[in-house]
Amino acid sequence: MRKTAGPALAQSASSPPDLPPAAATAPFWTREPEALCAELGCGLDGLGSVDAGRRLERFGPNSDARKRASGVWQAVLRRLLEPLALILLAAGLVSVLTGEVVGGAIIVVILGLSIGLDTVQEGHAKRAAEALRHAVALKAEVRRDGGFLTVPVEQVVPGDILRVRAGDIVPADALVIESDAFTATEAALTGEPYPVGKRPGPVTATEPAEAANALFRGAVAQTGEATALVVATGPATMFGAAASALAEVQASSPFQRDLHAFGLIVARLTLGLVLAVLAVRVVLGRPVVDSLLFAVALAVGLTPELLPMVTTVTLSRGAMRMAARKVIVKRLAAIHDLGAMTVLCTDKTGTLTSAEIALARSLDPAGRPDERPARLAAVAAALGGDRGSLDAALAHAHPDAGRVWELAGQRAFDYGRRSGSVLARGPEGPLLILKGAPEAVLALCQARRAGGRIEPMGPRGRDEALGQVRTLAEDGLRSIAVASRPWVGSPHPLGVADEIDLVFEGFCAFADPPKPTADAAIARLARAGVHVKILSGDDPVVVRRLAGLVGLRAGTVLSGPEIAGLSDAALTVRVRKVDAFGRLAPDQKARVVRALQAKGAVVGFLGDGINDAPALAQADIGLSVDGATGVAQAAADMILLASDLEVVADGVEEGRRTFANILKYVRMGASSNFGNMLSMAVASVALPFLPMLPTQILLNNLLYDLSEVGIPFDRVAPSATARPQVWDMAAVLRFAGVMGPLSSLFDLLTFGTLLLVFDASAEAFRTAWFLESMATQILVIFVIRTNGRPWEDRPSAAVAGSSLAALAAALALPFSPAGSWFGFQTPALPILVAIGLITVTYLAAVEAVKPWVVRPRHRAQGRRPGA
Repeated sequence: MRKTAGPALAQSASSPPDLPPAAATAPFWTREPEALCAELGCGLDGLGSVDAGRRLERFGPNSDARKRASGVWQAVLRRLLEPLALILLAAGLVSVLTGEVVGGAIIVVILGLSIGLDTVQEGHAKRAAEALRHAVALKAEVRRDGGFLTVPVEQVVPGDILRVRAGDIVPADALVIESDAFTATEAALTGEPYPVGKRPGPVTATEPAEAANALFRGAVAQTGEATALVVATGPATMFGAAASALAEVQASSPFQRDLHAFGLIVARLTLGLVLAVLAVRVVLGRPVVDSLLFAVALAVGLTPELLPMVTTVTLSRGAMRMAARKVIVKRLAAIHDLGAMTVLCTDKTGTLTSAEIALARSLDPAGRPDERPARLAAVAAALGGDRGSLDAALAHAHPDAGRVWELAGQRAFDYGRRSGSVLARGPEGPLLILKGAPEAVLALCQARRAGGRIEPMGPRGRDEALGQVRTLAEDGLRSIAVASRPWVGSPHPLGVADEIDLVFEGFCAFADPPKPTADAAIARLARAGVHVKILSGDDPVVVRRLAGLVGLRAGTVLSGPEIAGLSDAALTVRVRKVDAFGRLAPDQKARVVRALQAKGAVVGFLGDGINDAPALAQADIGLSVDGATGVAQAAADMILLASDLEVVADGVEEGRRTFANILKYVRMGASSNFGNMLSMAVASVALPFLPMLPTQILLNNLLYDLSEVGIPFDRVAPSATARPQVWDMAAVLRFAGVMGPLSSLFDLLTFGTLLLVFDASAEAFRTAWFLESMATQILVIFVIRTNGRPWEDRPSAAVAGSSLAALAAALALPFSPAGSWFGFQTPALPILVAIGLITVTYLAAVEAVKPWVVRPRHRAQGRRPGA
């Protein structure tokens, strides 16, 4: 079993230390190989099989502890413990125990369907997401018992000597001992899209991005070959540190917190009203069992029992709509959270940019556009390049460059000298072409090409050329220099001595350009109230350039070292005014997200690399992409099959549409349920008979709930999706506090009419009030489902159909043989006319009061740090 504590001690090979040197204070790449070997208890000639086995037992497998997936029953139990579910469960059990088996069964069935739908949908989404996971590496090549052999990546241990070749995925953190033209792409770790040269030698920098002698787990070998000493595996690696964020207990999402808070409000209101009614009826000497059944019916009537089902169906429909747009939803509530998002933090490489290096400029020594440097560099790339991303970009820009030239000699790219050369025969005769880092190439040049002339180039000319390199870097471009000289004499294998008297031809500048849709998508999100910020591990200069290109504030870029020097309070202030962050470590990305959340922002994070996992886990809504690292996908709530911000913008709109329909049900239930139950509570105390039988209350509630099953499919006005949306409990309570008593006022008018005008019997009273209650509850749906005028914002066919069908069933019931089963009596025509007039007057009153009750407050707009 892997130990998780203990110092890194210098021990013998037979007794490896408890922890690899990655646990030490100084980064392993700043230390000498011999010192690391002493602490690891190994040598530079590799391990023996027995020793490797012991280390595997001590350090554990080279993999990350997978977060334990919750089972089906755990998922069901979690949903059952929500306040609304507990109320319904208790009401159902009491109903069954007191003989109301039908009513109790109805309650339990509704609750079971809701929880079942939610659990099944989320299970499907998780399985689909799991199918997208990508392994970091499957096999690794290590030196054991004096020779290299291939072992499963999980069996690599600290102290192993590792060999990595082009195309391999680095399986562990390691110190380079030998290398041959080796480069690795570390975009998944650092955000840097360009290959990084790796070679042995001391490094004093403490930032991983500057560790030229270190290999990091998860990086992809691009060219060449390297041999390295493994110093950390599994959770002790940089990759593992990021992945460990997934094992932490995650806080509830905004939607879950708000739904829980709403459930607690309903629970308190229900308990208070039920206990009050029960106590008063018992004091007045009413039958205890009848009073208990009536109190249980009141509890069910007050509870929006279909809310879990409406929420699940609405979110599930949103998940299906998003799946059609190539988005896999792992967590249903994430759809609402995406709609509530006020700040979107995004990585740069692969999300805002294409992660495909392209030739941006070809410049002569004076900085003027000239195709010759790129054409010569493309010849060198075609004949003797290392097939890295820069050579691929040159070949793409000049695909025919090498066809009229042939290779006569070559010096492979040397990462120590940072240059490589070829001897090519072609239209200009034999020509030596050198390309590489500007500093390295310029030091070998004695002249430069100026138009059609060649002129001497001294120190001043070199300084001017390096100034152009800095200018290109400020534009976010990486450059290489190109030089040449005519070859004199017969060809021979090239060496360093041949690279003399060179003529500086100019620069090739490369870019990782923004996606064509990035600026439009960012503008669309801004119009929707979502502010975008770039959180990247790349160079701040490059991040600033990209921020400017996509329309973000680029005046200030906050870097990782600067953030390290800020307190949490200071960072909370700074992040509001900065849109671009560069050279961030994984934990610093998570710090920025926390700083934004501290001011009330609902924060989303879009990333695809290992270095994004902590921020993905910290964010309120984590977004990853197909093709991202497995760690990033595991941390995300949604996975985009199309890596494009336009998809995020579509998702934001879908999330808001989904929440708008959920809010309709909440408002309808809050007004109708609270009003009806308030009326019943008053009538149950004032009248000598029950105003409605418990079975009639349950029937009323069931028919009303059935009238609302079309809400998930309702239309949503554009104004409802224009801004970020979160639960506004004050607005919900205000709506219920006005519409509920208004409904009760008309119920009391109905009571007075029935008793004083018609002198109705108990059965006639219950029947008439049942009809009035159903008519007002269902028809008011068409009024309060929209903030506008009902005749201007028409409902969908699903809402109209379900509502009118439930109303027709309710109105027909007292006239049918089944009416007697529920204690109804066929009402007289004058009573029906009176109920109709009261209903029409009620609807007019609601429409008159509604503009004041539902006035927009845009709570989310006040929660937009950084805007």
